[in-house]
Amino acid sequence: GASGIGAAAARLFASSGATVVIADVQDELGETVAASASAAGKCRYMRCDVTDEAQVEATVAAVVAAHGRLDVMLSNAGVLLPTGSVMDMDLRELDRVMAVNFRGAAACVKHAARAMVSQAEAGQGARGGAIVCTASVASVQGGWGPASYTASKHALLGLVRAAAGELGPHGVRVNCVSPGGVATPLSCGFMGVGPEELEAMTVPFNVLQGKVLRAEDVAEAALFLASDQAAFVS
Repeated sequence: GASGIGAAAARLFASSGATVVIADVQDELGETVAASASAAGKCRYMRCDVTDEAQVEATVAAVVAAHGRLDVMLSNAGVLLPTGSVMDMDLRELDRVMAVNFRGAAACVKHAARAMVSQAEAGQGARGGAIVCTASVASVQGGWGPASYTASKHALLGLVRAAAGELGPHGVRVNCVSPGGVATPLSCGFMGVGPEELEAMTVPFNVLQGKVLRAEDVAEAALFLASDQAAFVS
């Protein structure tokens, strides 16, 4: 939540009335985003490395202890690394990509689900909770990034589908947003270009001509999926 789509989501959720906890490893950026989001609502930053399940578990527990419950989990952490072609793939780098993009998301889904199901069983309101993961167009198509990234996002989509089926009976909804190219610091850094140049590169692939996908657009989709307006979407 300290940069890119996560930062946009933190600001949007806070301005929409949610109490937001940003969990990231980018401390300075996280504190800055939390401060800016707090101008429109309640927001704080906590350090959490999603590749360490114990940190994810502790973060969820801290949120529940501080605020009484967890209603929404937006699992957004991701990396995009130059792991090479399939024939030259660096498997150590593949492990790193999977550790963040898939295993990290799995830890977030697991511990958010535990908290939400526990709340539902305790009768803490009729709303079970909503989990939203940031996937990618690469979760359903090839050619949108390195094989390692594509594989991690395909795995994430499978996790979301399985979790939606398992958690539905508990009133917990699980969805993902699957954006195409967005000029985030992550994407720009990987491509070695600035935001305007990256946005220009995505134009030929846009179905909606004249429209450029931005982090705020993805955040709006995540907010909808997390809201009661999407009460029957999972």
